[in-house]
Amino acid sequence: MKSGNDDVARVDAADLKVFMGDALRHCDVDDASAEAVSRALLTASSMGVDSHGLRLLPHYVNAVRGGRIKASPTMQFHQQLPAIGYLDADDGFGHLAGYKAIDQACAMAEACGIGAVAVGNSSHFGAAGCYALAAAERGMIGMAVCNSDPFVRLHEGKAPFHGTNPIAFSAPVEGQLPYLLDMATSTIPWNRVQQYGAIGRELPPDVAADAAGEVTRDPASVASLLPLGGANFGFKGAGLAGMVEVLSSTLTGMLNGFRLLPMGGPDMSTPRGVGHFFLAMRPEAFSNRETFQASMREYLDDLRSQPALDDAEVMAPGDREWRCQARRDAEGIPLDAANLAAYESLADELGISPLAVHD
Repeated sequence: MKSGNDDVARVDAADLKVFMGDALRHCDVDDASAEAVSRALLTASSMGVDSHGLRLLPHYVNAVRGGRIKASPTMQFHQQLPAIGYLDADDGFGHLAGYKAIDQACAMAEACGIGAVAVGNSSHFGAAGCYALAAAERGMIGMAVCNSDPFVRLHEGKAPFHGTNPIAFSAPVEGQLPYLLDMATSTIPWNRVQQYGAIGRELPPDVAADAAGEVTRDPASVASLLPLGGANFGFKGAGLAGMVEVLSSTLTGMLNGFRLLPMGGPDMSTPRGVGHFFLAMRPEAFSNRETFQASMREYLDDLRSQPALDDAEVMAPGDREWRCQARRDAEGIPLDAANLAAYESLADELGISPLAVHD
């Protein structure tokens, strides 16, 4: 299997956004949904979260054409209490639901200091970090979680039970890019297995298991992922995944992840009913703005100045992503051979202009 760099082309973010918009609108997706999907996928790809970036567009096209996702949903927000709301996503794109929900959470936080929104009847929303980041860009502390269908075995379990159930958290930092944590509660995301399988690349050790529950590095043999912490400490990842499940499905009355239809099909006509949860907090509601920002800068300065191992560097959550974004803004977003072929096929199938790429 290959283990090196498999990128074969690059694309400018502006060209990628045009292509995504064309593809989605060709499927009768409304402007708000197309904009939200493009925004989330571009954010993920620009920051190097390739498993949740541009590679997902063909899947979303299949889902909306099949009827699983509504092209023009009527999403309804219900404010239950001054700082608590529920968004019915009407089986639309999770990306639109995510941005709407975090916007509503931020609006309530402006008034109350904190805002929480649970989302039901939604679909896959891409990278959770997109929505936590949207809060930080408004000067808020933000959190986003989501359940998904079973990919991850329980600690000492044999078969998948939880989804990858991501947790994202972001905070504004004056004069700097935001602090951004975006992590799955599994060892790796399931999309990473698909990505590596598509390019013939071997998985890292101790991240996935086959149908017999044995650890494997072959993407084609993977039946489940290990929870965060691996074979010895997976109880921690399994516990965090359960927390996400409670916030995502229990609060919204949706099916827990074990009962969800698989994201990958074969049924692309039945809505899945995914749940999300978003939280926004206004820092100055807890202490004054200047104190919060001074404390954030001091914390990050202390963190980044800590001694590192040989040939290594201590970084804060988000540092790696912001460096990647700067590089990709300058050089373009990379496509591997599988993504390039998928985009060429999608343009052919939809009858739209092909994606403009360069070496």
